[in-house]
Amino acid sequence: MKRMLTKICLAWIVVFAVPLVFAEFDVFEFANDEERVRFQALVAELRCPKCQNQNLADSNSQIAIDLRNEVYRMLKEQKSDEEIKDFLVDRYGDFVLYRPPVQSNTLVLWWAPAVMLGLGVLVFAFIVVQRSRVANKASKAAKGGSES
Repeated sequence: MKRMLTKICLAWIVVFAVPLVFAEFDVFEFANDEERVRFQALVAELRCPKCQNQNLADSNSQIAIDLRNEVYRMLKEQKSDEEIKDFLVDRYGDFVLYRPPVQSNTLVLWWAPAVMLGLGVLVFAFIVVQRSRVANKASKAAKGGSES
């Protein structure tokens, strides 16, 4: 029984450990800490075009890997953060930015939450007023009915 349990454990280790040996890891070498911090900030701020809600740092899709390599290459070419962002926006549109600029085509993104909150407050106020009116009518009816 003990020998069988050992074999099963070894089989599980082989099944789950072998893929880690073949896993692909991005290894970037930076000249200094400032460059590393800039890279990490950029890939955290830029969205993966394939993955809806993941940034380049968190995504493992092939396009995210390619874009991380592209950002790294541009950093090595001494491009500014704005030049890197502009390059990616030219290729993929404002979608790659987690904080898109306020433009006529992105106004809905910026104002929709405030409008929805305002509508929610109005609906809530309307319901409260309606219920208080119904409660007042009911209390007046109850008072009028008990006095007779």
